[in-house]
Amino acid sequence: MTTASPTSVDRAPGHLPTDDDDGDAGGGVLSGPYRALTLGIISVVLLLAFEATAVNTAMPVAARQLDGLGLYAFAFSGYFTSTLFALVVSGQWCDRRGPMAPLFTGIAVFGVGLLVAGTAVGMWLFVAGRAVQGLGGGLVIVALYVVVGRAFPERLRPKVFAAFAAAWVLPSVVGPVVAGAVTQHLGWRWVFLAVPVLILLPLAVMGPALRRSERAQPSGLGAEIDRRRTALAAMAAVGAGLLQYAGQRLDLLGLVPAVAGAALLGPAVVRLLPPGTLRAARGLPVVILLRGVAAGAFFAAEAFVPLMMVTQRGLSPTMAGLTLTSGGLSWALGSWLQGRSWADRHREGLIRVGFVLTAVAIAGAGLVLVPAAPVWAAAAAWGVGGIGMGLTVSTVSVLMMKLSAPEEAGANSASLQLSDALGNVLLIGLAGVLFAALGGGSAAAAADGSSVPAAAFAVIFVVMTGVALLGALLSGRARS
Repeated sequence: MTTASPTSVDRAPGHLPTDDDDGDAGGGVLSGPYRALTLGIISVVLLLAFEATAVNTAMPVAARQLDGLGLYAFAFSGYFTSTLFALVVSGQWCDRRGPMAPLFTGIAVFGVGLLVAGTAVGMWLFVAGRAVQGLGGGLVIVALYVVVGRAFPERLRPKVFAAFAAAWVLPSVVGPVVAGAVTQHLGWRWVFLAVPVLILLPLAVMGPALRRSERAQPSGLGAEIDRRRTALAAMAAVGAGLLQYAGQRLDLLGLVPAVAGAALLGPAVVRLLPPGTLRAARGLPVVILLRGVAAGAFFAAEAFVPLMMVTQRGLSPTMAGLTLTSGGLSWALGSWLQGRSWADRHREGLIRVGFVLTAVAIAGAGLVLVPAAPVWAAAAAWGVGGIGMGLTVSTVSVLMMKLSAPEEAGANSASLQLSDALGNVLLIGLAGVLFAALGGGSAAAAADGSSVPAAAFAVIFVVMTGVALLGALLSGRARS
């Protein structure tokens, strides 16, 4: 069984499949037997993708109105922290009872999280809503992959996965515009409160088809729940949360949750990831590690780009969100390049190039802090970063499958997604600590976003550039 995070793996754009793509007499993914299920799956991914892109646009306004700039990073890392736990739970739930229950439960939980965030009267409640969204998103994305494995024949699965990727393209383009317009004219809350209504569409479209698929292929009721792995996932999530909380305190009392968090997170991560991952052992372990390094560095920087554009350059939420659109589009180019036939001979080199381009993009976006730099420089830089991430993420996935025995492909895919989520949690959390330590969460900054010191952003871009360059150095160890 393969899993995916709601971030990088599903974000690499492809093309939307059609019946014409499949010359087989059995029909394509939009033929009669599969049409409703395919459209329902795409609708769910579109929902997750739109919300992910919309949050980047609405967050600067939401954090300032809730007096929560100091907890800005928590609104992102809180999502991924709860996703850590949900990924493991969903995988085992699917194996035990089939994907229908975790899928529909996840969609409902995601909707509840949207309502909590949209009605929040304080930043901590908003963060709690984002964490609930993460639980739902983690349940959903794993269940969707299991649905594909159960309901579609092997010849059609690549086309469905291409549709997953393609579903990110439209939200990357229109998400910032729509979210920015809603934020400016109706208020940031409606970016969250309007989405739950859309949940009804995928439920109605795919429900009957999914029930028929469940009856045709009953789940393996004899599968046992791995309580140890579930407990480890819970330890990792709680430990990551405690570390983030300690980072926000920045006082002696913060040492208590910091020590407790490290004691929980460290042993859990060691046991959840393949042996040798944390020491970058050559071959599969470093490939798993590189996924988390790439996702963490890129998304930690990306989380702060819209806030930087609003507070440092005076852009509207809409224009600030559009800064990231170039990255969503250029990701398609990077993903397409690594899919060419010549790329198989240069996988390790492509990872290195991807990391270097990502480092250039992060550093280039930080140059916008210099008043003389044009504001469009951030969008140009993020376009370069999208190419780098398209090369890196897709190539790492290909190498993971290449280095995995057939009976280990599912477990290693799950480890890849866990690494992705952990990279996001830890590096976005680190960015939040740095931001708060350098005055980003001060009372003056909370009351007036223009009072956020430029240094609070600069240190984030410098550190994440260094992390991306570290990934480039480690890429040579991907060769088995």
